[in-house]
Amino acid sequence: MADHQVHDLTPDEVSKGIAEGRYFLVDVREPNEVAAEAYPDGVVVPLSSFDPSDIPDPQGKQVVFACRSGKRSVTASLAAQAAGLPYDKHLAGGVLGWKAAGLPTKSGG
Repeated sequence: MADHQVHDLTPDEVSKGIAEGRYFLVDVREPNEVAAEAYPDGVVVPLSSFDPSDIPDPQGKQVVFACRSGKRSVTASLAAQAAGLPYDKHLAGGVLGWKAAGLPTKSGG
């Protein structure tokens, strides 16, 4: 794993990339967390049962992992890279940073 790295993206970069159709957000939080508060455009693949093959085809977009604070998203990115996938981006600060940047969330995942 030493040759793998994860690139931090700010909430604004991720939000803009989603809006422009460049980024595909994969939320690795657990279903109970997502039920309470979700990213508007995220696809949920929980880290507790994480299998990189469960990530839907991003259809040419760059995958960006996200979680609550930015720790689990790094773990997911490294696991995906170890499985041979080029997914090296994550949302730094997670949903906490997302909200602090004034970006919207939705309830009920």
